[in-house]
Amino acid sequence: MTDEEKTAPLPGEEHAGAVHWAGPTDRKRPRALGLPEEEILPAGTAPVNEGTVPVPETAPEEEASGAGGSMGEAHSEETPPAPGETPAPESAAKPAPAKKPAEKKPAKRAGPKKKKPVKRKIEPAPPRKKREEKTGDPDPWEAERDYRPIRTRRDGRIGCLGGLMYAMFIISLSIVLAVFLWMSASDVLALNKPEGTVEVTLPAEIFSNRVVDVTDEDGNVTGTKTVRAADINSVSAILKDAGLINYKWLFRLYSGFSHADLKVDPGTYALATNLDYRALVTKMRAGADSQLQTLVMFPEGFNMDQIFARLEENGVCAAEDLYRAAADTEFSYAFLEGVETGDPNRLEGFLFPDTYYFYQGMQASSAINKFLSNMHYHITEEMWQKTSALNLTFRQVITVASMIEKEAANDDERALIASVIYNRLKANMPLQVDSTVVYARRATGESRVSPEIIQATDSPYNTYLYAGLPPGPICSPGMKSIQAALNPADSKYMYFALEVETRTVRFFVNYNDFTAFTATQDYG
Repeated sequence: MTDEEKTAPLPGEEHAGAVHWAGPTDRKRPRALGLPEEEILPAGTAPVNEGTVPVPETAPEEEASGAGGSMGEAHSEETPPAPGETPAPESAAKPAPAKKPAEKKPAKRAGPKKKKPVKRKIEPAPPRKKREEKTGDPDPWEAERDYRPIRTRRDGRIGCLGGLMYAMFIISLSIVLAVFLWMSASDVLALNKPEGTVEVTLPAEIFSNRVVDVTDEDGNVTGTKTVRAADINSVSAILKDAGLINYKWLFRLYSGFSHADLKVDPGTYALATNLDYRALVTKMRAGADSQLQTLVMFPEGFNMDQIFARLEENGVCAAEDLYRAAADTEFSYAFLEGVETGDPNRLEGFLFPDTYYFYQGMQASSAINKFLSNMHYHITEEMWQKTSALNLTFRQVITVASMIEKEAANDDERALIASVIYNRLKANMPLQVDSTVVYARRATGESRVSPEIIQATDSPYNTYLYAGLPPGPICSPGMKSIQAALNPADSKYMYFALEVETRTVRFFVNYNDFTAFTATQDYG
């Protein structure tokens, strides 16, 4: 029986005051507003508040029997008579008196009932769509959502304030970035810097050798070479202390892109304070007009050890670098033909004595080349011809000239000393030149020569023990001694000795005259 059939009135009940049954009233309501399922009461049941007396409901059986009796009576009244029976008159059909409902006794006052904990097995709710398809009922969660209050949206106000804050952030960031870029550009390009000059020294200690690849025009590696590279951290610190740059990290960054560590050279430079980074690197190179020069004088008769020591004392370059360059650097000069590399003494005698300007901290090979270049310009074609006429090499000529330089006391004595050397060579006699023994013992720093020292010095430079010319020059001779070696005097002298009192050289033909004179001199 459907709900419509249950609620439809029976015939004759429209005006008979019959009770209409509206169907079951204990259907559970959907959960709403988050109330637990136990607290939802059946329809028609008054809620029980704490402190009140609950009213007991009529038993379902009584209601059903009462309702059923009245319905049965009504039904019996409307039942048509059987065939052949006379219908009773309407006055005889009197309605039965309605039963009075039983009086409800007041229930005893009782305190609030203690709810027993209900053990329920909580199972995950099925998806809403599937649950609606299975039960046909609306989803209680959807019903609960419908009862939630709608919160006023504040998107408009938040959006306006957020946009303003975002704009302020972008503007502030742009200002900071613009200031940073301007300050960096001002330092790199030397904008708005005052004019002035500052002396800056890049010491040789901050430079080291580095092996780099050598490439051809197509970029193919053809070999390697050793170059000198600077420590950019030290260079940037020196420039920062001098006030030439403001940001060391920025100069290091620029040097990484421009390879400035391979372009700068040691030395002392006079730099303008308004130079940009590129100009600073260009001005700190050997030979630049900003590099300060040192004037150094080298007298005739200095050997290579003394020359290198003086260069180091004046801050030109380190002696160690000079010896390395003298031994290994290839110098293209005619007077060095046939001289092999590997021994720094190969350049002894060719470092022409003169006064030179040197850049402080310049490369050792460049410093040595100054001496060799000066020697090259002093050698003439006539000198080469006279060398060939003497049947000597130019190195041998310089060797003779070096002994003349160390033994002569005056210029007019040089040609006579040269004649004594050549006369003794022709006679196959030992040269017995004291200065060669002193050179052999130069490491000791002693200049005194005695028979004991001569015998104790076993060196090819000892012309007392070894005949012929020494292996090479013993000093750097001047041009007068070189000319004397090329133009010896025509004499028969075989001996010479220094007169201590007059500081002049005396010459002798025989050995007896020579020994008689030396016995009168105090050479101690």
